[in-house]
Amino acid sequence: MNYKDYYEILGVPRNATQEEIKRAYRRLALKYHPDRNPGDKRAEEKFKEISEAYEVLSDPYKRAIYDNQGYVGLRSSGYKGFEDITDIFRTFSDLFEEFFGFPFGEREERRPQPGADLSHDLEIDFEDLFNEKKVKIEIEKYEPCEFCSGMGYDLEKGVKLCESCKGKGKVSYSEGFFRITYTCPDCRGNGTLYIAKCRDCNGSGRVWKNKELEVTLPPGIEDGSIFRIQGEGESGLFGGRPGDLYLRIKIRPHKYFYREKNQVIGHLKINFISAILGDEIEIPYFGKTLKVKIPPGTQPGDEILIKEEGLPDPKTHKRGDLILKIQIELPKKLSKEGEELLKKLAQVEGIENSEKVLEKNFSSYSYKNSKKKKESFWEKIIFGKK
Repeated sequence: MNYKDYYEILGVPRNATQEEIKRAYRRLALKYHPDRNPGDKRAEEKFKEISEAYEVLSDPYKRAIYDNQGYVGLRSSGYKGFEDITDIFRTFSDLFEEFFGFPFGEREERRPQPGADLSHDLEIDFEDLFNEKKVKIEIEKYEPCEFCSGMGYDLEKGVKLCESCKGKGKVSYSEGFFRITYTCPDCRGNGTLYIAKCRDCNGSGRVWKNKELEVTLPPGIEDGSIFRIQGEGESGLFGGRPGDLYLRIKIRPHKYFYREKNQVIGHLKINFISAILGDEIEIPYFGKTLKVKIPPGTQPGDEILIKEEGLPDPKTHKRGDLILKIQIELPKKLSKEGEELLKKLAQVEGIENSEKVLEKNFSSYSYKNSKKKKESFWEKIIFGKK
């Protein structure tokens, strides 16, 4: 942190009185004021520096902290100084009027200023991602006043010539040997004054309104994407360009499907007969019906790939794939007839139930070798080792 000697900056001794500090600041403010040094960045920085020094030394509390703890202690107490020239003019407006006989430094000229950017969250459904989506949104923001076309004054009554500067936008002031020219404080350099403020916006040029927009979102847009709409932020001041609107996209999760980039993943539940024998089923899928072929012998966790039924890429428009992960649903209860049919199937296919498998395996081994054989049995049956 750089050390700042405020007494040296103002050119006064450390025991200077408040009157001496004020006189020193008045002399330096005349010398380095931005209106006397247009475009001179060094003079502007010096003006900030002397104004900061005066603010500290003219305040008994801040001066006491500075005298006892120095610049570091002053910063530690929360003092930040001035951020820009406007802060100085706002803080010392009465002082400048006392110094120069007018509010020297008012810089609120009615020149065009850009409007602020706005942000808005937009939620859409998962099914909205498959095609181009038009969405209507409503936002509150400042819009140009229609009555005055954003100019801030009554256009019907018009403007008049500024009497202070005679339409030049500049006035001169003499102080001893100094003669400085500065922006006219009455008309802010415009040379004219409006006769009456706009009745609708009270001179601001803007009014608060609700506005409805229709936004077209590209297919396949990702969750968290930022969508910029140029010129739909707040309107600028006095003819300045409007800001932009930034939409943050949020996608509501789907009950059955989710995405991995442009792939769509879903779980397909089928019955065990379809898994064994194979089948062709139809499923509803975002505005269409898909025919899905189940291969014979399908196992739980198998995946069925359906080409180009995923989401389109927002840039290339190439579609990803649909991946269906198979879940096999087993009946919790069977009819007597169904049980008999399954038992018959087991006999035909040579499928033995667990009780018979255990009985068959254990009965063929002696008690002597039962422990060793039991281990090899479990390895074979449970773990699939041979």
